Amino acid sequence: MRKLLISAALAGAALTAAAPASAQPWRLTPVVSAQIRQDINQLDMQINRAQQRRTISPREAASLRREALQLRRTYQIYQRGGLNRAEVRTLQNGINRLHMRLRLEQRDWDRVPGRR
Repeated sequence: MRKLLISAALAGAALTAAAPASAQPWRLTPVVSAQIRQDINQLDMQINRAQQRRTISPREAASLRREALQLRRTYQIYQRGGLNRAEVRTLQNGINRLHMRLRLEQRDWDRVPGRR
């Protein structure tokens, strides 16, 4: 009986000690926010460079720029209230999707957006 009480007390203490750590809200570090902003800026520069090198057409570049602008606007809206995990994930997915789309447009050789 005594062993049961001691083990129950230890288990309760362990749960109490672990609860504050898991109950703390996730906080976005300024580094993550700056990295997202930098990723969007780099995508803009890559789109401009690809158009200058003529690996994508002006129409493809315009389409990619619109998507980058939409990402930037979404970032600004999310940034007003502070970014949470879901918003960071959404932005990162959008950045990755746009980056992949830029690569595909550079390699499709047709210079027309959306065609493969």
